[in-house]
Amino acid sequence: MVAAEIRRAPAPRLIDSAGFRFAVFFAVMFLLGGVAFAGIVWWNTAGGLDRQTDAAIRADVAALMQRYRDAGRAGVEQAITFRLQRDGDAQDLYRLTDAAGRQIAGNLAATPDELDGPAPDAEALRWLRAPLVREGALTEARLYRADLSNGDRLIVGRDVEERLRLRELLGRGLGWAASASCLIALIGALLLRRALQSRLRPAAETVQAIAQGDLSQRVPLSGKEDEFDRLGRTMNAMLDRIGTLMAGIRGVSDAIAHDLRTPVARARGRLEEALDGDAETMRRAIETGLADLDGMTRIFQAVLRITEAEAGARRAAFGSLDLAPLLADAAELYDAIAEARGVALRVDLPESLPLTGDRDLLLQAVANLLDNAVKFSPAGGVIRLSAGLSAGALRITVADEGPGLSPADRARAGERFFRADSARATPGYGLGLSLVRAVAGLHGGELVLTDTRPGASPPGLSATLILPPHLSPAAEG
Repeated sequence: MVAAEIRRAPAPRLIDSAGFRFAVFFAVMFLLGGVAFAGIVWWNTAGGLDRQTDAAIRADVAALMQRYRDAGRAGVEQAITFRLQRDGDAQDLYRLTDAAGRQIAGNLAATPDELDGPAPDAEALRWLRAPLVREGALTEARLYRADLSNGDRLIVGRDVEERLRLRELLGRGLGWAASASCLIALIGALLLRRALQSRLRPAAETVQAIAQGDLSQRVPLSGKEDEFDRLGRTMNAMLDRIGTLMAGIRGVSDAIAHDLRTPVARARGRLEEALDGDAETMRRAIETGLADLDGMTRIFQAVLRITEAEAGARRAAFGSLDLAPLLADAAELYDAIAEARGVALRVDLPESLPLTGDRDLLLQAVANLLDNAVKFSPAGGVIRLSAGLSAGALRITVADEGPGLSPADRARAGERFFRADSARATPGYGLGLSLVRAVAGLHGGELVLTDTRPGASPPGLSATLILPPHLSPAAEG
């Protein structure tokens, strides 16, 4: 049903596509960059010309006012005449009139009405850009008015027609550039959207195939080692992990069914025998059935503890503890059990082993290692429990002189319900090392299995639980 729904899922609308949104973002950023560039160009060209013109007019007015203070009206007339004679480009504009409005000097025959009114108070009112007729042609001028103390009026300006043409040419160029930028941004956005779709399509097709039931599919990698390859590699690792978990779930289901079938069948058979028996037979059948039920309960409890450890649900119980007395207690408990089986337990522990972790789970893990060592050690054998800090890690080792494990069996020793061929005749369910490995993973460590006596027969088994002495706050949470 889910696969059918996936196959029928319509393609997302263009506006809902992540590639479209990325493309729009790219286009907007490209256009914003173009606008910023155009603004800078305009400020440094057309705006610079305007500022240069205004600065020249201000400097000219200041010089003529100083000339008036030094030599009066005659000095201003001489200065204007001199300036007009040296103005080869015919860009300078001057007009000096008396209080009655009669022109005394200059080449500007008429001025706009805005400059002919009463003396303005604000500096901004002294400026004007207005069309003028010069030599029979209409031109544009930038003018400034200054009133002299004797009532004369001085108007200084510049012909800005050429500069206006330059501004118009620059504006037209920027307009064409903006059009080209929009076209390039659009093409780039489309190419970006297509590139994103082509890089994400393999991942989407892989996920769709997996959702339809083909768990063997993996995301193909391009070999470019970019973000998409890292995403694909992470997805593949996740899919590998899911495949392992699925295989583990199938194995656990098969193992539980196999291990529970025998005690259930045995309990059923004894209860059937007790139906026709006397009271004593019925009592023994009930006791045996309860023992079988207790065994099944222990299986489920062990599986639940392993699941909790693997899911990290027990990290809330982490706290600071000293592992040395905990190991000593476990050794004292199993010393009597080992002695009853004719096995010697040797202990080498430091005075203190500070650790951050779950006390109960660590005790259970060490107990499982000791229990395995006692079960598989031959009579007269020696079990050694040692612990200490080495290479920045805390190491707890339980070494026995039993049959050991082959390299292939050691690789599978942490799987639930896995039992080596040499352990088939020994009571157990194959969950001990699974719990130890889960506890090690919960504490950020690992379980390492090696031969106690490499090359010897039997080689024995040395199980080392490697733990970091202190977990970071993030890991504890």
